[in-house]
Amino acid sequence: MIRFADFTKTYAGRPAVDRLTLEIRRGEVVALLGPNGSGKTTTLKAAAGLLKPSSGTVLIGEPGRLSTEPGARAVVSFLPQRVAFPESLTGREVVEFYRRLRRVEPARTEEALRFASLNGAGTQAIATYSGGMMQRLGLAVAILPRAPVLLLDEPTAALDADGLAAFYGLVERRKQDDHTVFFTSHQLGDVERLADRFAVLVNGRLTAVLTGGELADRLAARGVLKLGLDACPAGLLDKVRRLAPQASWVNDQLVVPGPATVRPAVLELVRQAGAGIRGLTAEEGRLDMFYRELVQERP
Repeated sequence: MIRFADFTKTYAGRPAVDRLTLEIRRGEVVALLGPNGSGKTTTLKAAAGLLKPSSGTVLIGEPGRLSTEPGARAVVSFLPQRVAFPESLTGREVVEFYRRLRRVEPARTEEALRFASLNGAGTQAIATYSGGMMQRLGLAVAILPRAPVLLLDEPTAALDADGLAAFYGLVERRKQDDHTVFFTSHQLGDVERLADRFAVLVNGRLTAVLTGGELADRLAARGVLKLGLDACPAGLLDKVRRLAPQASWVNDQLVVPGPATVRPAVLELVRQAGAGIRGLTAEEGRLDMFYRELVQERP
């Protein structure tokens, strides 16, 4: 549904995105991660047909059409990173305006407003809205046309717990309907919960693309078991290193990096060595740590 082929966008001779090649299939939810200035918003705007590539192509739909063509933009709905609406209008008036602009049935106004859950503020001026209410309204506008391709730039920014729950439900329903969702986020919990794959951009270049299973394996390998022992039996570290080669003594702790699956065997070796355990902590690999590692790998 979305295909980037050597997509490059330059500003003043400097690439914001450099030779991005990535395909997002029908029914997939893909998250795009990266530090500020890495090219995430540029990538989404190119998919939405809001800017032309300096080189390469961006195709939308099946069969693929150039994202800048009207036929391609007709199947896309886009939520920008910063939503802005005339402050004198009410939430209902904004939704109704965009409903007519996208030529969708009148019933969609009520459905979108229910999703936005503005707590009775749908008839109040937008000037009175909080940041979270504005974000919900922007999402409501984005879902109006039921477009098969949904592009969302930082969709969870400013959302409270209820807003997050509504957003998660929205993405899950879109996936059930075989729609494609491509979104950026700094909220890494969104990625873990929603995305089938995630892609990382660093300095405008694609650094990694991982499926959910591959991500789980990478995170599992980055877990750490820390054991505070009352003694350091001779030969224990060598035996543990046969299971976890990076194991080491740190002060009075036996630190064992690696997946949770090796931990029972490590504990059994400690028991056989006769060492008493004074403290135990197990830290699972976290997406934010892994993300930072990927960022640091790029020059």
